[in-house]
Amino acid sequence: MNSCPVNLPASRYTRRSMTALPPPMRRIKFLSSFIALTLALHFYIGIRLIPAMHLNESGVSIGIGALALLYVSLFLGVMGRFIKAPKLADPLVWVGMLALGLFSSLFVLTLLRELSLLVVWGAATLLHSAPILTAWRDISAQGVPFFALLLTLVGFVNARSRARVVTVNVPIAGLPVELEGFTIAQISDLHVGPTIKHNYVNAVVDAVNALQADLIAVTGDIVDGRVLDLSRHTQPLSRLSARHGSFFVTGNHEYYSGVAEWITEFERLGMTVLLNRHVVLDHDDAQLLIAGVTDFSGGTFDPSHRSDPALALAGAPTGIVVKVLLAHQPRSAPAAASAGFTLQLSGHTHGGQFLPWNFFVRLQQPFIAGLERLENLWVYTSRGTGYWGPPNRLGAPSEITRLRLTGLPGR
Repeated sequence: MNSCPVNLPASRYTRRSMTALPPPMRRIKFLSSFIALTLALHFYIGIRLIPAMHLNESGVSIGIGALALLYVSLFLGVMGRFIKAPKLADPLVWVGMLALGLFSSLFVLTLLRELSLLVVWGAATLLHSAPILTAWRDISAQGVPFFALLLTLVGFVNARSRARVVTVNVPIAGLPVELEGFTIAQISDLHVGPTIKHNYVNAVVDAVNALQADLIAVTGDIVDGRVLDLSRHTQPLSRLSARHGSFFVTGNHEYYSGVAEWITEFERLGMTVLLNRHVVLDHDDAQLLIAGVTDFSGGTFDPSHRSDPALALAGAPTGIVVKVLLAHQPRSAPAAASAGFTLQLSGHTHGGQFLPWNFFVRLQQPFIAGLERLENLWVYTSRGTGYWGPPNRLGAPSEITRLRLTGLPGR
C-alpha cells in the first residue's frame, strides 16, 4: 500500500477539542422554540382528533392525558441530550426518541386526515350526502392514533433489526482485469450513542467481516457522543477485517461529538482516517486509489477542515483507472466529478429513514439512496447502517453495502 503525503495530519487535530454542546444561549433558544412548537402541534392534534371521536368524559380525559404524556416524554428526551451522565441521559433519550417517532406519525397522519376530509367533503357535496362526511370524520379520527401506534411499532422493529446486506454492482469502463470483482464493504451512519450500543455494533462487524471484502469504507456519522462515554461501544470496530484494511471519513456528527478525539480513537481502532488525502493500493498487478474528504460542513467547525475533493486527489499518480472517494454527504459529488473521481461513496441521508421525510431529503441533497450517475462519476448513497433520533425505519431499510466493481461488456 502506497500513501501520498498526508495533507491534513490527524495529530494536528488532537490539540483542540470540538465539543458537542452549543453555547448556553443557543441551548436556551433551541429549548424555547422546541417547547413552543411542539406544544402548539400537540394542541392542534388534540383539537382535531379528540372531539371527533365522540368520547365520554373519561375518554376525553384519557385522550388529553395521553397527549400530555407524549409531550412530556418528548421534552425529557431533549433534556437527556444535554445531560453528560449516560446512566441518567440514555433512559431519558430512549423515552424521548420513542415519543418523537410516535408524535411524527400522529402529526403526519393528522395532516393526511385533513386532506382526506377535504376530498370526502367534496364528494359528499356532489352526492348531497352529509352522512358520508360525518361517518368518515368519526372513523378517521379513531384510525389516526391506531395507525400511528402500528407504524411506530413496525418502524421500531425495522430499526432495531441488524442492517441487511445489499449487493451493488458498479460498472466501470476500462476496469483492469485484476480489479474485476473487487469488493468494498461500506457502513455509514451507525450513530452509536444513547440507543445504539456495543451489541448492535458487534453484530454489524460480524456481518461485514463475513463478506470478506477487499476494502472496508466507513463513511461517517459513526458516533453521537463523546469518546469518554462511547469508546466501549465502538470497540468492536477494531475487529473490522479486509485485505486492504478499513478507511474512515468524518461526518457532521463527529464534529458535534468532539472530532479531534474521535479521529485519534478511530486510528487507535485500526482505521485509516482520510482527511482530504488519498492512498494508492496495490491489488495484484493493478492499482486502485482510495481517497477521503472531511464532511461537507467540516469547514464551518474548523476552517482547516474544509472539504476538498481536488486536494484529496493532489499528487496522485497518473494512469489509475479506479479512483474512489469517500465523502459523507452526497452533495460533495459535483466537486468529486470535476476532480476526476470514478466512484463516490456517501451516506448522511438515511434514505429519509421513515416516511414521509424521504420526500424532503432532496431539498438538501442531490441523491437520496442507491447508485446514480453524475457525468462520469458513479455515486452510491447508503441508507445508513444504524439510525438517528427515533428508532424508526419505514420505507428506508438500514444497510451494510457490498459494492462489486465490474467491467463493462465488450471492454
